[in-house]
Amino acid sequence: MTGLRVSKHTFVGSVIAGLVMALVSIPGGIANGLLAGVNPIYGVYSMIAGTTVAALFTSSVIMNVDSTGATALATFDALGDVAPEDQLGRLVVLSLLVGMFMLVLGFLKLGFLVRFISNSVMVGFLSGLGVLTILGQVGDLTGYASDKGNKVARTIDTVLNWPEIDGATLLVGLLTIAVIVAVNRTRFDKYSFLVGVVFTTIVVATVSAFDVALVGDSTDIPRSVPSLNMPDLTLIPSLLLPAAAIAIIALVQAAGVSGSVPNPDGDYPDPSGDFRGQGAGNVAVGFVGGIPVGGSLSGTILIQSMGGLSRWANISTGVFTLVSVLLVAPLIERIPMPTLAGLLVVIGFSMINVPRIQTVWNTGESSLTVMVLTFAAALVAPIHIAVAIGVVAHVAVYIFRSAEAVRLEQIVLQDDGLFAEAEAPTELPSNDVLILQPVGSLFFAGVDELDERLPEIGNATGTVVILRLRDRDEVGSTFIRSIERYTRDLHAAGNTLMLEGMSEHALEQMRRTALVDLIGEDKVFGG
Repeated sequence: MTGLRVSKHTFVGSVIAGLVMALVSIPGGIANGLLAGVNPIYGVYSMIAGTTVAALFTSSVIMNVDSTGATALATFDALGDVAPEDQLGRLVVLSLLVGMFMLVLGFLKLGFLVRFISNSVMVGFLSGLGVLTILGQVGDLTGYASDKGNKVARTIDTVLNWPEIDGATLLVGLLTIAVIVAVNRTRFDKYSFLVGVVFTTIVVATVSAFDVALVGDSTDIPRSVPSLNMPDLTLIPSLLLPAAAIAIIALVQAAGVSGSVPNPDGDYPDPSGDFRGQGAGNVAVGFVGGIPVGGSLSGTILIQSMGGLSRWANISTGVFTLVSVLLVAPLIERIPMPTLAGLLVVIGFSMINVPRIQTVWNTGESSLTVMVLTFAAALVAPIHIAVAIGVVAHVAVYIFRSAEAVRLEQIVLQDDGLFAEAEAPTELPSNDVLILQPVGSLFFAGVDELDERLPEIGNATGTVVILRLRDRDEVGSTFIRSIERYTRDLHAAGNTLMLEGMSEHALEQMRRTALVDLIGEDKVFGG
C-alpha cells in the first residue's frame, strides 16, 4: 500500500481530480447498472467500493478501477433470468469469485498470462459486446417492448413495427446522443456524459410533452450507505465459469493500462500487482453488492489528464461518489430511461474500435478469421463461451499456420568455402553427406510437415544425413517418434543419421526416450 505519502500539491490535485471524476463517472455507473440488468445503484456501488479499495493495492498508483461496458454485459449474462429479488445474492457471490480469481492470479505472479489472449480475439470480442450494448438499448430508446428471443431479433422486430415507436421517447434518446457527441467535440469532452444526462433530465422535467419512462418508475434508489452482504455459498458452482470469464475480460482490458500508462515516477506497473489490486476491489464490491470491476484505460487517462498523480485520486473518486449518492439519490430516479439508453449507445459505439479493426483486417487472413469468429460468438453465445471460442480459434490458427511454415533447408558448401542454404532434395542420394536443417515449429502439427519434406530414401545407400537442430531447447514426443522411424528406415537401407546442435535439455529428452541409443551416442552432438 505504498504511494499514500505525497506532497501537499500532489494530494490537493489528486483530490480535485477525484471530485471531478466522481461527478462525470456517476452517469456511467448508473448506465452500467442498467446494462447489467440490475438496480442502477449497484453500478454506483461498484465505484464506491471497488474504485476506492483497488486504489490502495494496485501496482499502478493511478489505475482507475470501475465497472465497464464489458463487465456489465458479462454480469447480465451471468445473472440470467433470475428474479429481481435474487439478483443481489448472485451479484455478491459473482463479484467475490471474480475477486478471488484475480487475487490468485496476482499472488502467483501470472500477469504474463494476458499475452495469451490475442489482439484479434479482444477486438472481435469487444466489438461484439459493443454491438450487443447498442442493440440492448433499442427498447428503452424507442419505447417499444419487443417480446422476441434475443437482442438481434428484438431489434428487427422493432424496425418492422416502427409505427408503434414512441416519438417522445425516441426524441429524448436521440437528443442525449446528440448532446454527448457535441460536447465530445469541445474542450469539455470529459464532461459529456454528465452534460447529456443533466440536460435531457431537465428538459423532460420541464417540458410536459416529453412524457417518458423514468428510472424511478421501475426502481427505487436508496439514499443510504451500501449495506454489508454475506455470500450464499450454494451459488458458487453455478457462477464459477462466468466469474472466471469476467476476471479474464477485466484483466485483459486492464493490461492496456499496465502496459501503456506509467506511474508518475516513470516506471511501468507490474501486471500481477494490478491483478491483486483489482482482486481486492472486487472482493469489496462483492460484500456491498455491485457489478464486477476492472481496470479502465479511459478512466485512468481521464484521472491523469485532470491532475490525478497519486492513489488519492481514485480514493477520492470513491469517497465523493458515496457523498453524491447520499445527497442526490432521489434525483437519480428522475433520469429518463431513454437518456440512459442514449448514453449506453454512445458507450457501445466507443467499444467498436475502428482503427484496431482495420489493423486486424489488414494483418492477414488468420487474424481476420479469429476476429470475425469471436465477434459472431459474442453475439450469440454466453460471454465465457465466446471468449473460449476466440482463444481456441486463435490457438488452432496458430498451430495450423506454424505447421504450414515448417520447411527443410540443405546446408551446402560453396566454391568460396562458405556455407549457404539451399532447397533440400526430395530424394536421398547415395554415398553422400547431406546436411539438413528444419526451420519452424517441430511440435506435433509441424512434425507432419517435416515428415513430408524429409528426402525419400528409395534405393539410396551409404549416405550420412546430418540433421542440424540448432536453437532447439526442447523437442516433443511426436518429433522423437518421427525421427525414430526415419532412423530405422535409414539404417535398413545402409545409411546413417547424425544429430547436431540441440541444447542439453533436448539432448537429455532424447536420451530418456532411447532415441540416442538407437542413433548411437557417437553420432549425437550437442550445441
